[in-house]
Amino acid sequence: MSGNEFRFFLSCDINLPVTFRIERLEGNLPSVKSSISEFDYTTEERRAELYVECALFIDGAPFGLPTRTRLESTGPSYCWNELITLSTKYRDLTAHSQLALTVWDVSCGKDEGLIGGATILLFSSKKQLKTGKQKLRLWPGKEADGSFPTTTPGKVPRHERGELERLEKLMNKYERGQIQRVDWLDRLTFKAMEKIKERESCKNGSSHLYLVVDFCSFEHRVVFQESGANFFLPSPPIASTNELVIVWDPEVGKMNPSEHKQLKLARSLARGIIDRDLKPSNNERKSIQRILKYPPTRILSGDEKQLLWKFRFSLMSEKRALTKFLRCVEWSDLQEAKQALELMGKWEMIDVCDALELLSPVFESEEVRAYAVSVLERADDEELQCYLLQLVQALRFERSDKSRLCHFLVQRSLRNIELASFLRWYVTVELNDPAYAKRFYCTYEILEDNMMKLGAGANGDEDGLKLWQSLVRQTELTAQLCLIMRDVRTVRGGTQKKIEKLRQLLSGLLSELTYFEEPIRSPVAPGVLITGIVPSESSIFKSALHPLRLTFRTASGGSCKIIFKKGDDIRQDQLVVQMVSLMDRLLKLENLDLHLTPYRVLATGQDEGMLEFIPSSSLAQILSEHRSIISYLQKFHPDEHGPFGITATCLETFIKSCAGYSVITYILGIGDRHLDNLLLRDDGRLFHVDFGFILGRDPKPFPPPMKLCKEMVEAMGGAESPYYTRFKSYCCEAYNILRKSSNLILNLFHLMAGSNIPDIASDPEKGILKLQEKFKLDLDDEACIHFFQDLINESVSALFPQMVETIHRWAQYWR
Repeated sequence: MSGNEFRFFLSCDINLPVTFRIERLEGNLPSVKSSISEFDYTTEERRAELYVECALFIDGAPFGLPTRTRLESTGPSYCWNELITLSTKYRDLTAHSQLALTVWDVSCGKDEGLIGGATILLFSSKKQLKTGKQKLRLWPGKEADGSFPTTTPGKVPRHERGELERLEKLMNKYERGQIQRVDWLDRLTFKAMEKIKERESCKNGSSHLYLVVDFCSFEHRVVFQESGANFFLPSPPIASTNELVIVWDPEVGKMNPSEHKQLKLARSLARGIIDRDLKPSNNERKSIQRILKYPPTRILSGDEKQLLWKFRFSLMSEKRALTKFLRCVEWSDLQEAKQALELMGKWEMIDVCDALELLSPVFESEEVRAYAVSVLERADDEELQCYLLQLVQALRFERSDKSRLCHFLVQRSLRNIELASFLRWYVTVELNDPAYAKRFYCTYEILEDNMMKLGAGANGDEDGLKLWQSLVRQTELTAQLCLIMRDVRTVRGGTQKKIEKLRQLLSGLLSELTYFEEPIRSPVAPGVLITGIVPSESSIFKSALHPLRLTFRTASGGSCKIIFKKGDDIRQDQLVVQMVSLMDRLLKLENLDLHLTPYRVLATGQDEGMLEFIPSSSLAQILSEHRSIISYLQKFHPDEHGPFGITATCLETFIKSCAGYSVITYILGIGDRHLDNLLLRDDGRLFHVDFGFILGRDPKPFPPPMKLCKEMVEAMGGAESPYYTRFKSYCCEAYNILRKSSNLILNLFHLMAGSNIPDIASDPEKGILKLQEKFKLDLDDEACIHFFQDLINESVSALFPQMVETIHRWAQYWR
């Protein structure tokens, strides 16, 4: 649903009984003393026994029998928390329906004591049904009056409303989901609200009693309308007031039947003979070229669709036009669909990037999706591995479990063990999704059956059975690592105690992990065979989840280090690092190597996974031990004649890596950046880790557009340095290179729309539009250079003394 839509229910359509919950009584009852007996004149505080009487009034007249809650005598605060269901249905209500609530005390003896009453209208002044919690002020000693207008309104008079009433109104909106939830900010707000409540309570004393009632909520707002009415006539009449009246048009967004008929006539297949010879005019050609430059997320208008259909024959030599043309087809019209598919077969062969677009949920035709797969068959294994994560997600949008895409992925995996390993893991993780578990399990079975049927290779390679078993042993290894983590976490004491327990387990009970019977393919790098864990070089990170840092021996005689996490969903990290790796590839294809560090990440479950360990230090640790980044680099690459006392190569590496990650973190909207998740290798390569917030989400307020900290700029010699100028030049060059591949990146994220990755699943459409906005597709390369330089200058200005309000806020981000 777009942000401009307003959806609602009509009260006359709701055939459900009126339901609400009587929650509690707030405030102190007046102190009343009663004698124990007629002969004993000593007195004591009696305990009140309260109930609430609920009566419905329609247009000032009682409607149905009153309903009572149970007795409550537990003492302040009196809490019933009782659901009341009336016999009256919502469709029977009028605009002036009221609920009269009276609190009675039966502890007074024969005569019931009246505590007070309050009346509330069920519809607001805007004719919307009231929902959520309502706090009603009781009129002491008065029974709730159901006449219209009432003499016992529960709403606090406007002139008496203070900060407390304003906050309660906002709290009601918050509970109904009308105010965005931000955990860290909510906690601060609730604390502040408690202080305000205490202050107001001390100021006003306990002179008022309040009854808290919780009204039933619906998926959308409920607007009053009488049964059978075709429209709602506001009162007073429109002519006598300047109030803006919003009228709902139920046909907004729907296709106009006359326009649809005209479109069908214009597309008449009889005109196909004429259309073959049609050539666009100069203006029409310009319009077509503008349409072809649209990003894949852009929805075409009716006129744009008609223009592309009209000149479809002359566009067949333009490969970029195919995806746009296929969006114009009325697939429900069998004849039109048949002609479109014939044209698709004769069209100029499209690029792999456009084939990915045809696998998105927008295209449902099996023939179109099969055509996209035939284009993907031209991609080599290295390129295919770049998109494999998204292609597995695209299985969700196929029409059948055993689709052409499924068989293509399996067949390519049979020829490449790395592809097979990653495909198996990507599919395994999705088995936890109940909606698509059957489909992913079908793919898993097809991969297993086909791999086990493989014979030994011509070069003496392993046969299929052994290859499959080598992949299954990866799962066995991760299961054993999960058991180790469970045992280690139960150890009382500090991190050192847990490390000792880990090494003890590896050397003792689980010594089979020290030397594997047969080598296992590393899950994060299937081309590497690992033969066992080195206990003495394995450790545990000081963290709440206690991730393992394991050193594995390799069959070649070397070693590799892997981090194993349990209890943390790393699928989002896996996606971001995949995009870093892809962007690194795109930059290198344009001869720009920015010395990025796309370390490997593999989710092996919903809350577990492996990460390649890169020897490095966080900027927080470096600044603590060496005071500056330059001092740290001088330790590893000293050069008396070099810039800042380090080698020119090392400084260039640092500047390039800073530029690369500055651009990538801006495009992907990566948040929660601090000096602990910026790491630096001893060769000068800076890189980012921990991607829990992407696509613009950030737990910190006022994040700067560029994640560039003061210490990074100082290591380049400051904002006036020629090295900093070179940094900006690399940023702009990289930004324009990646903008050329914006369609590819947007298509890959579109294929992730159905995934369970938190920052995408929450609102896929919004996330992709945020990503698209970062590419500034409406600007040319030169304008983008100016835009990006301004962006860097603004962010860097925030880090130094010349402060304005916004810049000051950005400066707080790194503190």
